[in-house]
Amino acid sequence: MESIKEWTKSSIEELEKRLMENLELKDMIKVSSDFTKFKEIDSLINEYFELLDEKELWKEEPGSEGEIQKIDEKAESLANEILTLLLPEDEFKGRNVFLEIRAGTGGDEAALFAGDLLRVYLRYAEIKNWSYEILDESKSDLGGYKEVVVRIKGKNSGTYMKYERGVHRVQRIPVTESGGRIHTSTATVAVLPEIRDVDVFIDPKDLRIDTYRASGAGGQYVNKTESAIRITHIPTGIVVTCQSERSQHQNKDKAMMVLRAKLYELARREQDEKVSSQRKNQIGSGERSEKIRTYNFPQNRVTDHRVNLTIYNLQAVMDGNLDLIIPKLIQYDIEQQLKELGIIQNVEG
Repeated sequence: MESIKEWTKSSIEELEKRLMENLELKDMIKVSSDFTKFKEIDSLINEYFELLDEKELWKEEPGSEGEIQKIDEKAESLANEILTLLLPEDEFKGRNVFLEIRAGTGGDEAALFAGDLLRVYLRYAEIKNWSYEILDESKSDLGGYKEVVVRIKGKNSGTYMKYERGVHRVQRIPVTESGGRIHTSTATVAVLPEIRDVDVFIDPKDLRIDTYRASGAGGQYVNKTESAIRITHIPTGIVVTCQSERSQHQNKDKAMMVLRAKLYELARREQDEKVSSQRKNQIGSGERSEKIRTYNFPQNRVTDHRVNLTIYNLQAVMDGNLDLIIPKLIQYDIEQQLKELGIIQNVEG
């Protein structure tokens, strides 16, 4: 925080000088806006350090643990507010997400692993008090998933789940392996922020909407009616399906939510390609080809390759305890962004 304080002070001084110059109107508006923002950050930083001073005083008082805990909570909240103002806008902040899990290389074993990942995420959602619903699924013969789409809804769900984007690799003896050999299989995870109607315009003339009989959960009623929806966006060729509800109307609404998210992601990727240096040093780019994590069952090991983090407690992770990993990814991501902005050179607490 000391580095942020010094950088903010220097930025304010520079902006004050610019405000004295004979600027064009558009430049004056930009400089004035930046000046206001940095003054707000400076005020929050001063409040943060005042809390630290107050904490030191309370440490000298016996039985002050409760007050110290309150101060720590306030300081953490202030630090998060400061970082929110400093860092580039996060497209996942305040958004629910869609997870698209697909079996990769490895045949039936890859599909089983995709199912394992789904259970990890659903358990994690329960731990975080998020709600979820499976919108579409294609099961394999052995009970895994060739592909499954799930919506996760809840506070900070996007902020946390975005770090699961990429290729997940598993190393274990498959149930189909009679010789006891260890196989390597993969599954890919795409995480898309839920997009509002106003964020993406979709021309109804660009859509082809088909209905078909749903399969899976829902009983005989679902299978006898053409309640499932398939929507094709003709200009891009993107196809989305939904069969989670008994109503065509409900399935169409949910399929449109997924389509908006996919079109938004497509536009984002095209923009990122134009600005090749954008976030090049940061984790979680979301590319499907980016290998992010290895789950090694014989060694009871999980390794996240983005931060070289290894945990020898595989079962805890498979039981949904992703807080062993994700907070460290968030911290690393913040540090990289602060470095890219020139605020810090080395990591500080």
